[in-house]
Amino acid sequence: MSGDRPVPEPPAFPGRRWLLPSAVLDPAQEPGGGRPDRRPRRTARDWVVDFTCFLLAVGIGLLALDTVNKEVGLPDAYATLDQVLGALACAAVWLRRRWPTGLAVAMVPVCFVSATAGGAGLVALFTLTVHRPFRYVAGVAGVSVLLNPVFYWLRPDPDVSYPWAVFLSAVLTGAIVGWGMFVRSKRQLMLSFRDRARRAETEAALRAEKAQRLAREAIAREMHDVLAHRLTLLSVHAGALEFRPDAPRAEIVRAAGVIRESAHEALQDLREIIGVLRAGDSDDAGRPQPTFAALDGLVAESRVAGMKVVLDSHVTDPAAVPASVGRTAYRIAQECLTNARKHAPGAEVTVTVSGAPTDGLTVRVRNPAPPGEVPPVPGSGQGLIGLTERATLIGGRLEHGPEADGGFEVRAWLPWA
Repeated sequence: MSGDRPVPEPPAFPGRRWLLPSAVLDPAQEPGGGRPDRRPRRTARDWVVDFTCFLLAVGIGLLALDTVNKEVGLPDAYATLDQVLGALACAAVWLRRRWPTGLAVAMVPVCFVSATAGGAGLVALFTLTVHRPFRYVAGVAGVSVLLNPVFYWLRPDPDVSYPWAVFLSAVLTGAIVGWGMFVRSKRQLMLSFRDRARRAETEAALRAEKAQRLAREAIAREMHDVLAHRLTLLSVHAGALEFRPDAPRAEIVRAAGVIRESAHEALQDLREIIGVLRAGDSDDAGRPQPTFAALDGLVAESRVAGMKVVLDSHVTDPAAVPASVGRTAYRIAQECLTNARKHAPGAEVTVTVSGAPTDGLTVRVRNPAPPGEVPPVPGSGQGLIGLTERATLIGGRLEHGPEADGGFEVRAWLPWA
């Protein structure tokens, strides 16, 4: 079934993917990242950003080193420890994508001990804000802001007063958090656009597949309605020639003419339907579809084939019948005559059509019980199911069933507005 086939997923952000961060790209689309549990490779942009963050952390650490050298009363061993921790913190910046939360949490005590690790701490806080929800950011940033007054109280800045140092550190922390939230919201917007585009592509593919399936079902119904009628005529006359080889020559010639004409019409209809399938157009692109006016020709064709058909028409204005309604009425009569020819050969069929623009169009086709025993026909009932669908599609209804005397009647009402 067509609904069971997976719809191909469109690629995420086609184009210059190296300009996008790896966190935005789908890991399954990355080269070598087919497994969901595997992290995507860094893009060219990621390498540039990571190297810039590393240089920023080192630059801030060097500025802080000058401040450390100016501190009065700081032991040399502690100053060396400060520099070693700062260097390790700068090196740890390269791990920020793999462990953003762990690195940011670890930087809180490290920055409290080492002034040269301040740049790495800011980078870690920014990374945490970009990649994790705000509750993690609020905890880390809150602890940092609370520890800053203690840090500057124990290690005062020789160039900036204590209040200004505490204020500037709090403002810098807030600016880093705000910038990270802006970047995170921008990435989430890009991801939402990607998901929206994927859903739109998937829905478009499903709609196209559904339209194709409906078109094929319509063509299948058309093939059944048209070819079943033609092939039934072939079967009836071929059977007559088989069981009556001694029939008069004129009757044989007439039956052979009907067989030839029906075969020609069936081949013509089949060619047109196959042409529609190849061209991919609707079934209206071939030969003009039958209308209500063609109903008389259908009855005449059935009479020529040897059927007893009575047409009782009481339509107010036949020329005003809408094309879709007239086509449906024609198909109903055609299918009913085909069924009567198969299931009640030799019985007289009555086709009654009545209606007006305000009352709708009513089609009744009835045949009595067959005069003799009729062998079962395989595949019976499929045509009536198709007729019910046709009538329902245009807002009508169709009922059918056997009668008490052994006959069969089909009743349909079609809207005429």
